[in-house]
Amino acid sequence: MIAPNFKRRLSGVTSTVVRLVPLQARQIAIAAAAPALPEEVPQVPLASLLTMSRRGPSGARVWHARRNVEMIAGLALKHLLRKRLRLMFTSASQREHTGLTKWLIRRMEAVVATSARTAAYLERDAVVILHGIDTDQFSPSEDRAALRRRLGLPEGAVIAGCYGRIRAQKGTDVFVEALLHRMDRDPDLVGVVMGRATEKHQGFERELKARIAARGHADRLLFKPEVPVWEMADWYRALDLYIAPQRWEGFGLTPLEAMSCGVPVLATRVGAFEELVSDGETGALVAPDDIPGMTRAADALLSDRAALAALGRKARAQALSRFRIEDEAAALVAIYRNLLAKG
Repeated sequence: MIAPNFKRRLSGVTSTVVRLVPLQARQIAIAAAAPALPEEVPQVPLASLLTMSRRGPSGARVWHARRNVEMIAGLALKHLLRKRLRLMFTSASQREHTGLTKWLIRRMEAVVATSARTAAYLERDAVVILHGIDTDQFSPSEDRAALRRRLGLPEGAVIAGCYGRIRAQKGTDVFVEALLHRMDRDPDLVGVVMGRATEKHQGFERELKARIAARGHADRLLFKPEVPVWEMADWYRALDLYIAPQRWEGFGLTPLEAMSCGVPVLATRVGAFEELVSDGETGALVAPDDIPGMTRAADALLSDRAALAALGRKARAQALSRFRIEDEAAALVAIYRNLLAKG
């Protein structure tokens, strides 16, 4: 089994490979082929792809691509260098594919979609396997008051958070507007924006901070710098509500991370969010770019702490029953085994 990851820069695909391959390696012989990955990920040098034997130890190998360039490489290895490969592709895209991508996908022996919406854009059958989350790493806090003290957050406040890149596509301004509306009337509400604005979007971030300051809420609508991945769970655990206000999203793991920490989610109907968040059960859903709708939904959720806590308990239960990363890994391994069984 080979999981290529040809992109050096961190991306959603890279994160997926890093999360899944170590788990899959417990069930099947698998290695990533990449220019730079953490040491704990089983991997082989990219150059070794050219010199590897034509047959694997048990016959064919599975080549699991997640990008066009990796599908092209798999086809070249199979048809030009005569490597015995079974070709597989996972699609996360939610848009019409180019002619090249359609041509490549038609030549794959198995196709996975990361959501039902993604599958709808594929012009062939695909197995839908939703991303999962490490439910042990992302779990509720046993003492949220102590956690908030450690993070420098007020213990008794109602806290809503929005994490990720700061830009219009991610809807950071929608989050800010929804919270400002309620902050004018609720002195116990605190908002946390955590993420980074790249140079292109720093003007957008400055405008948001100026708007917050003009309303007199700069001390309660806080902008926090990015933290390492291993610290993120604490920032979810400290929340009463997580808001995912994206205008567009490919999949979007942050709602799952929040739900796994026992935090309900208010999200837009983009990416896979409709398949992750159960409206009225684990949170609420609104249309993308609907600032009035987001404002009303946030107002309703934040006005009832007991109801928020109940939604959070259901969110944790749903993460455990439907979105464990171990289940995602096992579903993919089942496809690998089926392809290998064909010889």
